[in-house]
Amino acid sequence: MSKSIRRLLLLVLIVLAAFLLLMPTKVQPVNWRPPEAPSMKDGLYAENQRLKDVQRVGAQDIDGPEALLVDSQGFLITGLHDGRIIRTAPDSQTLEVLINTGGRPLGLAHHPDGRLIIADAVKGLLALDPQHALSTLSTSANGLAFGFTDDVTVDTAGRYAYFSDASSRWGYGEDGEAVIEHGGDGRLLRYDFSNGQTEVLLDHLQFANGVALGPDEAYVLVNETGAYRISRYWLKGDKTGTHDLFIDNLPGLPDNLSFNGRDRFWIALYSPRNPLLDGLAGYPLLRQMVVRALLVVPKPIERKAFVLGLDVNAQVIANLQDGSADNYSPITTALEYGDWLYLGSLTNDSMARLPLKQALAR
Repeated sequence: MSKSIRRLLLLVLIVLAAFLLLMPTKVQPVNWRPPEAPSMKDGLYAENQRLKDVQRVGAQDIDGPEALLVDSQGFLITGLHDGRIIRTAPDSQTLEVLINTGGRPLGLAHHPDGRLIIADAVKGLLALDPQHALSTLSTSANGLAFGFTDDVTVDTAGRYAYFSDASSRWGYGEDGEAVIEHGGDGRLLRYDFSNGQTEVLLDHLQFANGVALGPDEAYVLVNETGAYRISRYWLKGDKTGTHDLFIDNLPGLPDNLSFNGRDRFWIALYSPRNPLLDGLAGYPLLRQMVVRALLVVPKPIERKAFVLGLDVNAQVIANLQDGSADNYSPITTALEYGDWLYLGSLTNDSMARLPLKQALAR
């Protein structure tokens, strides 16, 4: 090797080291110790291809149907990357645009009075009335603006909306930075339709994501994507106002969460756990270097379809996966309706579904 080439390589290494060590970044990683990831070779989370035969449904060539609802006529409603909220029949490729929020609509919920309640990552908590008039319900709580309004559910009485602010420091599109930082700036919130007030139920959450009410609305669950767990806040009974863990040490990053109203929760896992992310949890400086590296290299996210079903005692009753090359992923919503389990995705170009009987088969 010539002297000039060696000098060039040395220069490249110096520039690369300076970039990884000195490039300005807002990310300030926090030291933490994740639990050892559960096995996916055998046991509860053993790898399989039970999601390999999902059917693509509804409008095609859409951009990021992240969350979804099914209305009383069986039509699918979802929000897209370009700000539109659309309505489409499962067996049709046509769509109706209900509204464009001008932001990024994520979580969706029905209100008993006919309004559609929207968790918009950019605009906050919104409401769309039956005449398609859009209004803003809430954009802050306790003087702190929402950074990343994520998911929402409404109680049967229509009194409260329970919703998540994934991060007060990071906005939409910065989920990777938020998870790597592990700063615990997510919140579980409650909006009171009777007086317009927003209350903080839980804070210091690790990227607060999916939200679902449990049986008899005795508690509300919130996914903590950055900690691989689901936290529970009690709304009724002796534990009212307290919180605990519903399930811990999940095998992937939990995204949205849904309840079938009787006996099952469905968790969409964005991807399996990342050994690099877990391995560097106790090394903040190295994680900061990873953040800088991700400015120029793709995120090391495993492209895998992954959904879990849980009973009301947090026992795993369904483990659905597909790691094949053409899998439907990342799955960010799993919603049970009728004879089907419907699936949504943050980045895919359609929605999908699987027969419920097939999803629950042992």
